Amino acid sequence: MATYTIVTIVGSLRKASFSLKIANALAKMAPASLKLDVTTLHDISFFNQDLEAAPPADWLRFREKLQKSNGVLFVTPEYNRSIPGVLKNAIDVGSRPYGKSSFLGKPVGIVSNSPGALGGVSAAKHLQNILPGISGPILGQPEIYLNAVGDAFDEKGELVKEAVQKVLQQYIDAFAAFVEQQNR
Repeated sequence: MATYTIVTIVGSLRKASFSLKIANALAKMAPASLKLDVTTLHDISFFNQDLEAAPPADWLRFREKLQKSNGVLFVTPEYNRSIPGVLKNAIDVGSRPYGKSSFLGKPVGIVSNSPGALGGVSAAKHLQNILPGISGPILGQPEIYLNAVGDAFDEKGELVKEAVQKVLQQYIDAFAAFVEQQNR
């Protein structure tokens, strides 16, 4: 059985973010066919097209990581009914230069989350609007919008909420099948 490396992009910079905890939980739950490379965005400088002729080293590292992967999984909170600016910046960095997106052809998964009732649905929908044309196919079903995640983790960051565990397991299993299908 092949093992597929999945760049798992955490859309929050907060040290104890729910998105980071969810990404780490997914990495532990992933079937043997997936290796989730949980990636935070602390070290990616702002996109500026003026720098394209000589891109910063952090852009090149991020692009290379994406290019070497077999897929991308976004795990993001919702900020002001959209994705966090740091995530949009990473997408801009990874999708350039024009016509040479490092996301291109990579199967994509989207996991949004919120301590509120809507589960980050607007953030997920914005990613679904941004990614076509610069990425590969996006897993359409199941969709996942995790709400009320505030009590899903213990003080060590371990996932303890059974309902969330079940949903995440179903999602990562479906995503693994999707990645395998897209990498044939």
